[in-house]
Amino acid sequence: MSSSGVVRRGIHYLQKLKAANIPSDLIEKGQNRVIDASLTLIRERAKLKGELVRALGGALASTSLLGVPLGHNSSFLQGPAFAPPRIREAIWCGSTNSATEEGKELNDPRVLTDVGDVPVQEIRDCGVDDDRLMSVISESVKLVMEEDPLRPLVLGGDHSISFPVVRAVSEKLGGPVDILHLDAHPDIYDCFEGNKYSHASSFARIMEGGYARRLLQVGIRSITTEGREQGKRFGVEQYEMRTFSKDCHFLENLKLGEGVKGVYISVDVDCLDPAFAPGVSHIEPGGLSFRDVLNILHNLEGNLVAADVVEFNPQRDTVDGMTAMVAAKLVRELAAKMSK
Repeated sequence: MSSSGVVRRGIHYLQKLKAANIPSDLIEKGQNRVIDASLTLIRERAKLKGELVRALGGALASTSLLGVPLGHNSSFLQGPAFAPPRIREAIWCGSTNSATEEGKELNDPRVLTDVGDVPVQEIRDCGVDDDRLMSVISESVKLVMEEDPLRPLVLGGDHSISFPVVRAVSEKLGGPVDILHLDAHPDIYDCFEGNKYSHASSFARIMEGGYARRLLQVGIRSITTEGREQGKRFGVEQYEMRTFSKDCHFLENLKLGEGVKGVYISVDVDCLDPAFAPGVSHIEPGGLSFRDVLNILHNLEGNLVAADVVEFNPQRDTVDGMTAMVAAKLVRELAAKMSK
């Protein structure tokens, strides 16, 4: 069943219960049990991985994967809900070794661990609305961060997940972060198609909440008048592809995070030209090369406290899983960047 079908099933199921005059408190208690069980699993897995890393010793920061398989806030295709397991499969598929370009070994738990997925569809199947779901995602991120030295690298999912993740990071650290956002689109509509949690509105929610001091958007090549106006409203630094040849030296030598709680990186796979990553919902020609992205990430100076990789759509990937490997490589290099 598609992710949209699962969503509809959950909503219809709740409507049927209400139509049958099932007491609302009974439904709410059931939803609470499911949410509590979901958070317990994340908590215990994070605790186990944190204990392992601390026992090994020597890690100041250790990347831990957290999957958020959410696709229903996409305005077009909802395939990103199926991305986390495909990315994990590509990371460990055996077609390449476990070393990153900077020489770190992913099979060392001090570099990379995994706490599993937030069970998004199971929670929604109980009729839980997006306000509560976003809170569950935020709480899951905080549970990872509680297990020092773990730092979350979140696998989307559509780009709506960045809002609850950044919110959690900022709240847990006690202040705003600087954000480097790589994307073909600014995702800063006020309320796209009436959905405040749309994947096209995530950075409006982040900036409204005061969770970021600086927001740098790189790779932009599909932006409306509203996108530019919203950028000016929030003081966003938008770097469009039409001027990338002029901007690339600056972007490949960024220094971020001084005076705030650290740096957050959000990578929408469609920041890349579709020649490199065809498996995305919104194909926008004229994007970044993969080496452009790696140069920006590798050369960035700053304390990377969390990151996400979003909008890979396995349903549009090539038969041999080319974009899954691209997303996996992004995860590998971000994990190396964050772990120390």
